[in-house]
Amino acid sequence: MDIVKHRTITRLDDRAAAALLCGAVGLFLFNAVLGPFAIALGAVAARRARRAGGSGRLGYAAALLGIGLGVADLVVLAVLVASRIHDGTLHVNG
Repeated sequence: MDIVKHRTITRLDDRAAAALLCGAVGLFLFNAVLGPFAIALGAVAARRARRAGGSGRLGYAAALLGIGLGVADLVVLAVLVASRIHDGTLHVNG
């Protein structure tokens, strides 16, 4: 007699997936907008995953990664702005 183990497929929370996407894209484009979105969506997804208990472990990890990527977006923005400041003024052109 064969014993078949059934695996349950855990679906990633939509907010966690959106946080990951916003954070990853924000590293290259629109980091001033997508960084805060990734942080906010990641925070909401992490709260939902914590309430879900054991079944929300993947969502919690993805939410934390989205928050981390959102923070990285803002760090990239700060470095880009800081690299354009010379002698106390922000140089936009050349």
